[in-house]
Amino acid sequence: MTSPLFSRLFKLTIFIMALTGAAQMPIFKRYYIADFPGLGWLADFYLTNKIHYIFGAVLIFMVLYLLTIFAAAGKEYFKLTSSGILRVGLYVIVLGTGVLRVVKNLHSVTFDPFTVMLIDWTHLGAAMLLGMAAMYAFFRGRKPYLEGLSGLRR
Repeated sequence: MTSPLFSRLFKLTIFIMALTGAAQMPIFKRYYIADFPGLGWLADFYLTNKIHYIFGAVLIFMVLYLLTIFAAAGKEYFKLTSSGILRVGLYVIVLGTGVLRVVKNLHSVTFDPFTVMLIDWTHLGAAMLLGMAAMYAFFRGRKPYLEGLSGLRR
């Protein structure tokens, strides 16, 4: 369906999104991880925020590319597995709440504090669930997103 380069870029994007997303919370500074040589940039909120936004845009582009391929091919050719449905659903929640977090940071937009908390916690929770679902699929034999690809190791 996609090239190995696309798959590697997708994995790299997800890794950087997880790393910079965790850096948005001050855990790297608090637990002295940023004191290790070469990791000081993880304590800079504004830098990690910009990197997170840039790779968020890359992730949205990649997801829209995959969605276009999926829609163009039709359901006859591609069918999601149950693991694929779960992970795609979690991606939709993470991307949707991520976009809402960006909108919330615009100058002309004001959300109720409860709505901001709901968006933030939903984004964090869905991202953590997505990570757990990906680890489960990895350790249980790399379950594919699509049926008919079970013989392929990605």
